[in-house]
Amino acid sequence: MNAKLILPLIALAGCTTPSFQGVFGPTPVPTETVVDEPTPTLDETPAPPPPANATTVAEFDTTTVEEREAAVTQVAAVETRLGVTIASLGSPADPGIWLKTPLVTELSPGRVVYNGKSVNVELRPSGGVAGSGSQISLAAMRLIEAPLTSLPELEVFKQ
Repeated sequence: MNAKLILPLIALAGCTTPSFQGVFGPTPVPTETVVDEPTPTLDETPAPPPPANATTVAEFDTTTVEEREAAVTQVAAVETRLGVTIASLGSPADPGIWLKTPLVTELSPGRVVYNGKSVNVELRPSGGVAGSGSQISLAAMRLIEAPLTSLPELEVFKQ
């Protein structure tokens, strides 16, 4: 067959615009919607997820002023130093002030310190092996004033 005839057919096969849909058979329709399960949390009234059209850091950070103030207030509780971890920014769509880390095996209140800045966080088990690193929430990253594209070294405490 002539290549001049085949190339346009190949080009049309990849088109998904409505004018070409159905030319090569029906367009498949998704049969099920994937719904994310809410992340388990210690917070009885967790921050809402960000809006679907969120584009800025402020839009993704749905924590309230009161939640942010409580997170930076020193708690006079007895705490245990768990160690140091390198953290990357976790999913901005996962609201709250948290750290997913292999340093814990169950949800618990905790605190992280970065460059002298301290923030109370919810410690969430990551399921990773020791030393595999952690993920920190957008809100917590902002409160410790770590650059969002950095990999901060955090000192982690369990309360």
